[in-house]
Amino acid sequence: MTRIIAGRAGSLALDVPDAGTRPTSDRVRESLFGALESAGVLDGAAVLDLYAGSGALGLEAASRGAASVDLVEKAPRAATIAQRNAGRVAKALGDGTGIRVHRASVDAYLRAARGPYDLVFLDPPYDVGETELAATLALLVPLVAAGADVIVERSSRSPEPALPDGLVATRSKRYGDTTLWWATTAH
Repeated sequence: MTRIIAGRAGSLALDVPDAGTRPTSDRVRESLFGALESAGVLDGAAVLDLYAGSGALGLEAASRGAASVDLVEKAPRAATIAQRNAGRVAKALGDGTGIRVHRASVDAYLRAARGPYDLVFLDPPYDVGETELAATLALLVPLVAAGADVIVERSSRSPEPALPDGLVATRSKRYGDTTLWWATTAH
C-alpha cells in the first residue's frame, strides 16, 4: 500500500495504477523527504511532479508544507488516479494548498508552463532514454527558480542523467534498484 508518510495528511492511503507505473517506495520517499525537510526546502515551495503516476511525490510535498503542487501525467488511468488522490489530500489539508493535475505529456506541459518552481521531481518510466530525458531537462531549466532542487529517479542501472546548461549535479543516493540524482540551478 502506498500512503502519505508524514505531514498534515500523514498515513492517508493513496491509490496506485494497477499497471504502467512504478511507485516510489516508502523507504525512498521517507529518506528523500527527510533530506528535503532538513534543508528547509518544502515550506511554501512551488512543486512540480513530472511523470507523476499516482502523485505520491508531489502529494507528500503538499502534506509537508508545499504551497502549490502541479502533477503531470500523460497516461489517462494514472492521471485519473492522481486526480482522485489529489482530492483526498486537499480535503485532508483543508487549506489553500493548490494541487493541480495536468493530463499531458511532460514535454508538452513544460513548453506551456510558467513556473518558477522551487522543487521538481522527475520519475520517468525506465524506458525513457537518456537523450529524451536530457531534452526534457533542457525544457525544464527556464521554469526553475534560482536555487531550486531537481530530483531525478532512475534505475540504478541507468547512467547519471546528462544535465543541460543551467543545472548542476549535487549528489546521488542509491536505494537498491533505484537511484536519486539531485541537481540544482546554476544561476
